[in-house]
Amino acid sequence: MKTAETNLPKAGTVLKGRSRARPERGRIARAFRRSKYLWLLFLPCLIYYAVFKYAPMFGLVITFKNYNVFKGIWASDWVGLKYYRMFFSNPDFWVLMKNTFLLGLYKLIFGFPAPIILALLMNEVRNAIFKRWVQTFSYLPHFISNVIVASMVIMFLSPTGGIVNHAITALGGTPINFMMEPGLFRPIYVLSEIWQHIGWETIIFLAALTAVDPQLYEAAGIDGAGRWRKLWHVTLPGIAPTIMIILILDIGKVLEIGFEKVFLMYNPAVYSTADIISTYVYRVGMEQGNFSYASAIDLFMGVISFIFIFSANYISRRLGGTSLW
Repeated sequence: MKTAETNLPKAGTVLKGRSRARPERGRIARAFRRSKYLWLLFLPCLIYYAVFKYAPMFGLVITFKNYNVFKGIWASDWVGLKYYRMFFSNPDFWVLMKNTFLLGLYKLIFGFPAPIILALLMNEVRNAIFKRWVQTFSYLPHFISNVIVASMVIMFLSPTGGIVNHAITALGGTPINFMMEPGLFRPIYVLSEIWQHIGWETIIFLAALTAVDPQLYEAAGIDGAGRWRKLWHVTLPGIAPTIMIILILDIGKVLEIGFEKVFLMYNPAVYSTADIISTYVYRVGMEQGNFSYASAIDLFMGVISFIFIFSANYISRRLGGTSLW
């Protein structure tokens, strides 16, 4: 009898477990009610990513099929890794990879530090009116469409009526057809990207600069530090976590060169340096109608980008303790 009693659960054990679960659900409900307006603000973003980013992932199965529009995705013939092997054996594979990687690498090397430098310079400006004017003029190009930016670049660099060639001619030089020179396409593209986005990207770093404790500057000043010392020992360490997070994200986007501007600026004369994977996918997928092949290339590039961002995050976490996850 004593043994049977010891095997029975104690009175209130089940109720205790239920009562523990109910307060948990109650806390979640109260937290949701307390932040319901924030959830409503977040809802459009959630719907956007669910509809345009995650739902289309089900269509990636066409990379393993000989997709036929009339048969549909599921009735199309299964071909396995055929399109991946086709891309890897393509004579243009290494040229496309090289052009895409170099264009992304140059954009990272020269484009990533540019907004940081501009933010640091603007942080040192004490004239509020001048600072607002600089901010306004540096932000404006971000809101100009790529079509207009590409048209402006082509007009400014025109060998006949371009302002750059007018200046070269005035200095006694001969006009240069910039847009027909393969070796000049990458510098032109990178400089146009920096000009277009440098102001907008400074917003993040200016916000990070406001979080630096002013008392640190006062302490550095008492120790005799000048502006450069304060910049090096206070400002940069203060925004270092933000710099590392943005760097990790930018490394993950090295191969994600924007299609629109390259497509609008390049021409057959500069294919050797300007033809990148996104423009090749456009020609194969939209012009030739080979959707399975184009999707296979895009999926391959997505895997490479994931490897890049995962490796950068791992190295950053091991070296500095800053990471995305």
